Amino acid sequence: MANEFLPKTEALNLMPGEIFFGHHRGWIHTLLGSCVAITLWHPKTQLVGMCHYLLSQRSALGGEAKQPEGYYASDVVAYFSLQCRRYQINPKECVVKVFGGSTMFAGHYSKVASINVAQQNVRLGMQLLKEHGFQVSRNDVGGKRYRKVFFDVQNGDVWVQYGRSSAREVAY
Repeated sequence: MANEFLPKTEALNLMPGEIFFGHHRGWIHTLLGSCVAITLWHPKTQLVGMCHYLLSQRSALGGEAKQPEGYYASDVVAYFSLQCRRYQINPKECVVKVFGGSTMFAGHYSKVASINVAQQNVRLGMQLLKEHGFQVSRNDVGGKRYRKVFFDVQNGDVWVQYGRSSAREVAY
């Protein structure tokens, strides 16, 4: 299915571990599996944020210093909180939405992994957002399919196009 609503000249594609905060015209998009995207839109200032994080938090063992700044939910939420303080924005005024966290390889890895990375990504991300004063207005998480997420930064709408198990698109 073509993404006719995504103008090519105005698109910003977030890769895994990337984060954006600021003003942007057009769309920001990403492709998610077990990773999670958070979209943040402040209607009054038109400031927007979006991330594509891979893991919930750094391990106690360290060694992750070389990862991109948007790699961990803990870093991303702290960054969004810092930016809100910088621009004197109350986090409760932001429209926040959360997407992703699919269990992509459940059959193969469920017997091996004691902790489901996708579920942990969603759980800690939601918890951290709440702790930092953000209120999640919508979420589309879990399941067993990938998502293409398209964030319209002009109005805060988010479109989701689902993977092979469903060809439908949904707006949030």
